[in-house]
Amino acid sequence: MDSAADVVVIGAGAVGLAVARAMAMAGREVLILESQKAFGTGVSSRNSEVLHAGLYYPTGSLKARLCVAGRARLVEYAQHVGVGHRITGKLVVATEEAEVPAIERLFAQAQANGVQGLQLLDGAQARAMEPALRAVAALYSPYTGIVDSHGLMTALLGQAQAHGAQLAVYSPVLGGEVLGDGSMLLEVGGDEPMRLRARTVVNAAGLTAPALARRIRGLPVSTVPPAHFCKGHYFSLQGRSPFARLVYPVHTSAGLGTHLTLDLAGQARFGPDVEWLAAQAAADAVVPDDLGVDYRVDNSRAEVFERDIRRYWPGLPAGALLPAYSGIRPKTVGPGVPAADFCISGPAQHGVASWVGLYGIESPGLTSCLPLADAVLEALA
Repeated sequence: MDSAADVVVIGAGAVGLAVARAMAMAGREVLILESQKAFGTGVSSRNSEVLHAGLYYPTGSLKARLCVAGRARLVEYAQHVGVGHRITGKLVVATEEAEVPAIERLFAQAQANGVQGLQLLDGAQARAMEPALRAVAALYSPYTGIVDSHGLMTALLGQAQAHGAQLAVYSPVLGGEVLGDGSMLLEVGGDEPMRLRARTVVNAAGLTAPALARRIRGLPVSTVPPAHFCKGHYFSLQGRSPFARLVYPVHTSAGLGTHLTLDLAGQARFGPDVEWLAAQAAADAVVPDDLGVDYRVDNSRAEVFERDIRRYWPGLPAGALLPAYSGIRPKTVGPGVPAADFCISGPAQHGVASWVGLYGIESPGLTSCLPLADAVLEALA
């Protein structure tokens, strides 16, 4: 069966839904295609739910600019539509003197990025804020917070639908081709397979976005970055957390360390760690079901988590960690390489007027979802 659409957004995570909302509010007719049974079941639902301030990213990068702008906009949006969130503040801690220069460099980086309200603290000042903390120095970010990611996605989808957008679940996009007039013909699977002609397509498929792009005939493969998957596990804390703020150790090249975050009920959770997955799965899978990822959390990892956590919280009780959940970061570079920037590949990059590909939208993608959507509209302008 053949059909037609104005705008197709592939993927109903936070970024895809933000794009659909922005497109619909701009007067476009939007169809959201989601391969799973519901929206927001992938990367957007398997993270720390942190509203990042923009501390870590290279100045001038998309991550830096969109995160700083996105945090402020997302807080305003959450207040306006009633999405659960809380500004907790965050301490990035040095647990030994050798780490203090890294804290100072991070302070300078964050200031260059335009992050407001930052404070450098000595160990006594940090412990005055969080008595259970072990630290010789810390960087305090007062405007970092947490957000209900499912509530956020529900609000984005609701506003998109209020402006005429439609969501089709169990509708995986398997491939397609660029037509002579610049439009796109998509091959959509599911219960009722069809070919769908679209004037504009936004690939917000998360983990499978690069593999899907390589199956679009007529789209230059050289403009599609590689896919690398980095799995992270989370553990939750039994009992009450002694911390009122988020606590992060000095970060590593692959992630931000085994940090402590809070949910809106005050429950503490720790993670993620870093486990690089086989590259072949990332290269071949078009729909998440093909990835073969085991999202279970092996309790044997608790020993390593406890060791890392006790560097900044010596009082962690033995056996207090419970396996919680895991997630995968969709990266465009592999282990041992500095983290890459967001990749927004539009007509200026590949020459196809109807296509925008979003690749490597890992953290701070949730925080940045609203300005990311604006960037997609700008790429198509």
